[in-house]
Amino acid sequence: MITKDMTIGEVIKIDPNKAEVLMSFGMGCVGCPSAQAETIEEAAMVHGLNLDQLMEALNK
Repeated sequence: MITKDMTIGEVIKIDPNKAEVLMSFGMGCVGCPSAQAETIEEAAMVHGLNLDQLMEALNK
């Protein structure tokens, strides 16, 4: 299960296919070095995304 406290890097390491989910939400910087240390919650805030919707999509 993916949690909001996990970094984007951790999520991609667990399941590389999750990059597509993140990019579908407008997070095109998935491979960016700074994104590797950013949590899902932080990324959602920076991109103005609904965290609950993002988490639901990541955990499908």
